Amino acid sequence: MTTDLSQQEIDAVFERSSAARAGEPDAKPFDFRGLDRIPKSQLRAINVLHEEFAHSLGSSLSAYLRSQIVVNLISLEQVSYAEYTGGLTSPTCIAYLSLKPYDGTAILEMSPNIVFTMVENILGGGKHASPKIQRKITDIEKIIVQTILRVVLHDLDEAWKGVADVRFSLQSLASEPQLLHALSPSEAVVVVTLEIRIGELSGVLNLTIPSILIKRLRRNFEQLRQAGTQVATAGEQIHMAKLVRRAAVSLEVCLEGVALTPNELLKLDVGDVIVCAHPLQRPVVGVLNGVPKFRGEIVLSSQKRCFCVGDAIRDDAA
Repeated sequence: MTTDLSQQEIDAVFERSSAARAGEPDAKPFDFRGLDRIPKSQLRAINVLHEEFAHSLGSSLSAYLRSQIVVNLISLEQVSYAEYTGGLTSPTCIAYLSLKPYDGTAILEMSPNIVFTMVENILGGGKHASPKIQRKITDIEKIIVQTILRVVLHDLDEAWKGVADVRFSLQSLASEPQLLHALSPSEAVVVVTLEIRIGELSGVLNLTIPSILIKRLRRNFEQLRQAGTQVATAGEQIHMAKLVRRAAVSLEVCLEGVALTPNELLKLDVGDVIVCAHPLQRPVVGVLNGVPKFRGEIVLSSQKRCFCVGDAIRDDAA
């Protein structure tokens, strides 16, 4: 039996078919070589971890090199390994790092001008700003750079202990980024960029970590992210105490003096005696980083004048 459809009925069939197709999800091509993005919550935890590393590294390098060094976290981003290597200058200073007990390789790259300035400081120079140097490091300089990297990797190990017991250790040093074949070009990595300032000179330190390691430790990073709203455990308190222990503080003890005019100050000579208006019975105050913290007295020990700490000064009494 044949039924003829009117034009209105034919239009209605096409309208229903178009409406059905409109409700279906659109198919989109997927690039299996593309980056598998790390959640922003984990990136924030990684950022906090390396901010702590930057502060600790600044103190450690200042003490080791006997120079004022400031380290700041500049950026943290996810890129492919090919993008990372494509942005490196040549020559530079590249360190391959193992990630024991995990598989994989991390890469630490430092600007040559910063590396050569640190080497110069260790060798007794560094009083004046060094000219920008672009050359490969020599075999002798590599030995000195390895000692500097031991300081850097020690602080990096300590910073990562809040997530996992990852031991970063040096495998080898290189100068040419074109020879970097530690990872696949399409593999995703997280690049942590730190700025290092030595006086008026500045440079960058890039730490490149395989994303696969961070994904493997995703639960640990999630716990680290949530730890900001929780009370620190005993282990975390010990870890923080170890970090604070290396911080430098200044302790000063001042006696009440007398007022001198500029003319009297200019006339002072070797052997002159200035009488302080500080009674012997009155305790002296120990000032810690500009804040009065202790009361005590001046004593003699081994033929040296010393400050004998008495009671502490409460904040409300200061």
